[in-house]
Amino acid sequence: QAQLVESGGGRVQPGGSLTLSCAASRRIASGDTMAWYRQVPGKQRELVAAIAPNGGTTYADFAKGRFTISRHKTTNAVSLQMNSLKAEDAAVYYCYLPRLELWGQGTQVTVSS
Repeated sequence: QAQLVESGGGRVQPGGSLTLSCAASRRIASGDTMAWYRQVPGKQRELVAAIAPNGGTTYADFAKGRFTISRHKTTNAVSLQMNSLKAEDAAVYYCYLPRLELWGQGTQVTVSS
């Protein structure tokens, strides 16, 4: 069974950068859309960014201009480059494979000085 494993979370100061990665236990078909979501306690999980098989991308308004989603051509691992991080970006970030309704376990991002 496929599994998604996130990595790259951690603590960063406001204005800093982090790169999150999502790897599948078995290679995700290149025809899959992949997405990153985030969730803070007491709030619903929200879409951060998504990447389609053709490379087309979608971003939440808060992510536009600061975050970049990309797909590794060989492994289909999906990354989320986050720049100019703000305190309000602190959350648990999840990788999601819509076709299988499969979530990763999440990785914590903390933004504080």
